[in-house]
Parts: sequence; structure tokens; C-alpha cells
Amino acid sequence: MSALSGIAAALAVALAMTVYFRLSYRTWRDVIRHGLATLAAVALFGFAAYDMRHAALAYLGLNPSKPAVEFEIRMPRETLTAISDSQIELHTDRNQTLALVDGVTDLADGRAVLRGAVALNYRTAVRVLVLNLPGKGTFEFRLRLSAEPHRSEQFGPWHLADRITPSVASGPAPQDAYTIRYRVL
Repeated sequence: MSALSGIAAALAVALAMTVYFRLSYRTWRDVIRHGLATLAAVALFGFAAYDMRHAALAYLGLNPSKPAVEFEIRMPRETLTAISDSQIELHTDRNQTLALVDGVTDLADGRAVLRGAVALNYRTAVRVLVLNLPGKGTFEFRLRLSAEPHRSEQFGPWHLADRITPSVASGPAPQDAYTIRYRVL
């Protein structure tokens, strides 16, 4: 679409210059000066139209929103005492963002599921979700997403924590005790 608008703008400038040349005799200096002024006017008009289009789409709510990742982290039930003090962050090569925690659900097998979501503000393939549990350690989960992930209706499979840094008080955590699954909204 932008290529067609560029061609249309070039045709409009060419027609304006042709009419300008046919009207009367001008020096080359006048032609170049007036041509540059016409080109600047057309460029400003195009920018204004482009900006107004985006403003109108934003006002109508038609702009697509930034994608977000909804996640579920499965963990032992005894770590629920540290959930109120926990912090979940999304680390990328461009920024760090805090995640919003939606709640905790107890499972019948003695584990709990922590639910939350975090916005994907930048296009990058380097994304790590970091769960920091005071007294238990830090658990890092690499999100296996492309730079521009597609939205998904269902959660993906469960993945083990990619890196566990246990706290000194708790000792080493079992590798398979903390798992994550996620989907792109």
C-alpha cells in the first residue's frame, strides 16, 4: 500500500512539474527551487495524512495491541508462603518488565500453579522469565518464542526451569519441581 501511495505522489509531482514547465519560461534555477518546494509540500502532506490515519485508528480502537504472554508456573505447595514477597520479571536484551500475578491455584498432587501475564514491549527472541522467591532462590525460564510471536489459544507444553540459583538457607531445589507453560495473547 505504501508503494502505491509513493507512486501516486510521484505522479502528482510529475504532473505538477509538467504544468509548471508549460505555463511560461523559467530558468533552471527557478525550476529546481520551486520543485524542491513542491516536493517538501507533498512530503509534509503525506506525513500529515499518515499521522491522521494512525490517530483515527487509535481513536476508534482499531490498532492491534502489543502481544502479552500469559504464563503458569507449577511449583511445590510449600513455596506458597513466599509468594506474597515474590517478584516475577521478564528480562530481554532490551528491557526488564514486571509481570502481573493473577493468582495461585492448589493442585491435588501437592503442587500449586502461579498464574500471571507480562506484556511483550519489544521485538526480540531473547526472553527470560525470572521468578524470585525470597528464601527459596531464583528460577529462570527461557521463553521459546520468535521475535514476533503469533497469538495462541492454548498453553504450550510444560518446560523445566532453565537455571536455578538456590538461596543459601533453602539448599538446592529439585530440578523438576518448578515448571512453566505459556501462551501468547
